[in-house]
Amino acid sequence: MRVAVIRFPGSNCDLDTVYVLRNVVGLETELVWHKHFNDGDFDAVVLPGGFSYGDALRAGVIAAYSPAMKRVKEMAKEGKPVLGICNGFQILVESELLSGALLRNDCLTFICKWVTLRVDNDKTAFTNMMKKGQILKMPIAHNEGRYYNDMETIREMEENNQIVFRYSNDNGELTSQSNPNGSLENIAGICNLEGNVVGLMPHPERASEPILSPFKTDHGKLVFESMVNAIRNGGK
Repeated sequence: MRVAVIRFPGSNCDLDTVYVLRNVVGLETELVWHKHFNDGDFDAVVLPGGFSYGDALRAGVIAAYSPAMKRVKEMAKEGKPVLGICNGFQILVESELLSGALLRNDCLTFICKWVTLRVDNDKTAFTNMMKKGQILKMPIAHNEGRYYNDMETIREMEENNQIVFRYSNDNGELTSQSNPNGSLENIAGICNLEGNVVGLMPHPERASEPILSPFKTDHGKLVFESMVNAIRNGGK
């Protein structure tokens, strides 16, 4: 199994992601400069967090036109796992691999803290090692993470099981207090119709070892272990 982590100008979570994939999960992982990502010999690809192109114009929008995204879109069509974390999620949305928009947090400030997530779809390439309704702890670190879409599309996404993670309290209840950025319907992560492309604002790579977590958990590792399981099963 070979996984690519794409580095854009301004990426700053790329090495963290490579470390987890190589040293925690045990995968052959290559850090690839975005202009050089044209090799199809990868089983999965991760777009890491950071501030690609300094978030100029709009977070993720310039990176969405990077040469790398042509191959990322091809991999998505081939059914291979594609993950966007934080800025990577923004890039997936701006490249129209995922629906919606990510707006400035409703508090209009950068937020960096641990949050509680509820798993709403355990059938994707990045959640198949989880259980629906499972509660996870992961950190967020973003300024433009407020998920937005028109309500008709959100209802369609709910019907199609495309809402993957929601911000919740420890009992799995969706409350305004558990929603850190004002995302509609407490949405923290979504997927495409096929479930092989997933984007989320929380950082699983920062929650993959108990020593890093104030809760002594490694819930983020489940995202990457699910990816391994998906690769073994042909992307699902």
